[in-house]
Amino acid sequence: MTDTPPVGLAPSSGPTVPPPARRPLRQLLAASVGNAVEWYDWYAYTFLAAYIANQVFPAGSGNSLVPLLSTFAVFAVGFFMRPVGGLLMGAVADRRGRRAALTVTILLMGGSSLLVGLTPTYAAAGVLAPVVLVVARLLQGLSVGGEFAASTTFLVESAGPGRRGLFSSFQYVSTSAGQLAASGTAALLVGVLGDQRMNGWGWRIPFLVGAVLSLVGFWIRRGAEETHDVARHDAPRPGLFEALRRHPRASLLIGGVTAGGTLAYYTWTSYLPTYAELNTGIDKADALLAGTLSLAFFALLQPVGGLLSDRFGRKPLLLFFGLGFALLGVPLLRALDGSFLSLLLVQCAGMVLLTGFTAISAAVNAELFPARVRAAGIGFPYSLTVAVFGGTAPYVGTLFKELDHPGLFPWYVAALCLVSSAVYLRLPETAHKELDS
Repeated sequence: MTDTPPVGLAPSSGPTVPPPARRPLRQLLAASVGNAVEWYDWYAYTFLAAYIANQVFPAGSGNSLVPLLSTFAVFAVGFFMRPVGGLLMGAVADRRGRRAALTVTILLMGGSSLLVGLTPTYAAAGVLAPVVLVVARLLQGLSVGGEFAASTTFLVESAGPGRRGLFSSFQYVSTSAGQLAASGTAALLVGVLGDQRMNGWGWRIPFLVGAVLSLVGFWIRRGAEETHDVARHDAPRPGLFEALRRHPRASLLIGGVTAGGTLAYYTWTSYLPTYAELNTGIDKADALLAGTLSLAFFALLQPVGGLLSDRFGRKPLLLFFGLGFALLGVPLLRALDGSFLSLLLVQCAGMVLLTGFTAISAAVNAELFPARVRAAGIGFPYSLTVAVFGGTAPYVGTLFKELDHPGLFPWYVAALCLVSSAVYLRLPETAHKELDS
């Protein structure tokens, strides 16, 4: 679906649609391994933030720049640089090819991970230490935002006929794998090294490992096939904001499709253990274990959702997700009673509903734009919506708790999923249509 016909296509004597990749499994591996490495690096910072803060943002410092930079780095830079990355790296993918953008994003993430691992302590470098960390998080935000734009288009364009949903599902399979790897690495190091050595130097290890893994991902991606024939378009290369200017409806649709999904995703995959701790008093170790088990379950569900969407269409799964959360989101969160079993069951039930969105969001987004502006068209509105609704989910939930109205947060989740459901109802079915070139 497009709002206006794509311009600048080559004469009709040339190929009209790039053929599916000859080595689809290699394509899937190139996108998935690289994406997992990206998210490993991203989440490693989250899991090790307390150790980093002790070294880079020491408590009690008299320099007012330190807490200011700390707040900016942890809460703002990460998420709110992602739309910029989606726009810039999406433009690279549209102008230079998907493989070029994917190699840039993984090298950018590897470099930023190395920079985090080598960040000096505040005791050694003063204010320079938090400045270096802020720069590293800026680069990580750019990389993650660009990664979704490039890998989404690459995955969907690599799929054979009737397999776009299945291929798109590996976006969240690999994301979950990266998150689990980061969590497992952090837990292992804490258990082996203890707090003293983790505070001293142990927190650097996961980031140095991430930098090495990025080189592995880079090597795999270098052997992937290009899915976007840039030379086929004889018009000037697309401008930075061409997708927004020429396809405003598709851009707004991506925002509407994503809003409820990203809020539910970050609530169920990241915030729910903390929400349960704040509101039911569940033991922290039990909450983290339930979160880890449910995340592994979630990763296994994704290909099932992708296959179902290829057979029955995108809209049924999206409505299953949106209406499911609108009707069951509040009862599920109210069912938490402080026990490990209740949290595990609630989290897994939400993961089943959430799969209706996550397994196919990459395919839905890609099917809304023509190839010429597909990556940038997806990257900016998607990442902006994630920053506004997904990235703020923990803060909104905590704010309701601080205002003594914790019961409002489940209604907030349900209401936004209902809004997205209204968008899904009006969304054209694209599962069985040829991908626009």
